[in-house]
Amino acid sequence: MPFKVISKKDMASFVTSIMKEREVVGPVAKDGKFAFSPIGDYSQLRLDYNITLLPPKKYFLPQEEPILKYKLGEAVQSEPVIEAKPRVIMGVHPCDINATWLLDLAFSTDNLDTNYMEKRKKAIIVGLDCNEPCDEHSFCKSMGSLAVEGGYDLFLTDIGDAYVVDYGSPVGMELLSRHPGAREATEADMSRFRAVQDAKWPKFTYKLEMNVSDLPNLLAIGYDNPLWEELGKKCLACGACTLVCPTCYCFDVVDRLALNLKEGQRLRRWDSCQLPEFATVAGGENFRKARGDRQRHRFFRKGKYLTEMFGKMGCVGCGRCVRSCLVHIDPIEVYNTLKRTCTPGGWAQREVAAYQQES
Repeated sequence: MPFKVISKKDMASFVTSIMKEREVVGPVAKDGKFAFSPIGDYSQLRLDYNITLLPPKKYFLPQEEPILKYKLGEAVQSEPVIEAKPRVIMGVHPCDINATWLLDLAFSTDNLDTNYMEKRKKAIIVGLDCNEPCDEHSFCKSMGSLAVEGGYDLFLTDIGDAYVVDYGSPVGMELLSRHPGAREATEADMSRFRAVQDAKWPKFTYKLEMNVSDLPNLLAIGYDNPLWEELGKKCLACGACTLVCPTCYCFDVVDRLALNLKEGQRLRRWDSCQLPEFATVAGGENFRKARGDRQRHRFFRKGKYLTEMFGKMGCVGCGRCVRSCLVHIDPIEVYNTLKRTCTPGGWAQREVAAYQQES
């Protein structure tokens, strides 16, 4: 299908018309930063934002949600709770689209998660390309998530006074077809579009010192690297890095009994592998008691485990974890340090030499 174009002066009417049909969520200003929130008026929508505090994941996997309600008695009565409402999420950056794509795989593979999938089915994603890095912490280009191949219904690219719009689904096509201000892109529009695309890539300079496809093997080689212990000494085990991550999907399940002791709800809520109690099992045994072990698990999950499970890198380079970390643990620095110490002349070679000398 040919690209469409919506002028920026027509965006207000486009978004306002959608708001009459369903909830519209988008980036809004919040205490000098930005957050995805429902908008009541187009003027609240900030498509010029850099990065949001939390990813749009919170609309598919809320921080806390009921999954079951029950009544106690001679026979326990229970029924599932599935809360999903139609909504449009506006202005989703490529990194978050790629993250949502991975979550879709995680929650639909093997054991399909009905709560997640119902929310996902009722959501329309309108993506927004990044013409420049969000800030100095953005490393999406290195992780292969500066571009998108799907996972959106519409995708906007800012070309100055207008947006070039790409279709990603029949739903997006139908949504845009009802807007009178949308027109087919001209050759002049596409020339500007190509110029924007060509100009953006050199701007993303914060990067890995290796190809991202090398990460799983690099991590395997560096499993016993002293780097993990060093990170453990710095880490405060607060869990902030995982709570803001768009691809973390671990959760805890708890029961909340009403004061009458006759009914209650079963809830799931976000959890973090960086918290001490996360890996505690029956008998009080904790198989990742040391903070360094938990840091290693975090980076292995992002750079190796999820990639091997789903074929997609578990880190999309959004940089939220860096901005939230009180001790400034940065994935790019971690992976690059790992490469330097696991390549000739580094830690791995010294370990082999020491082993050979002992033998």
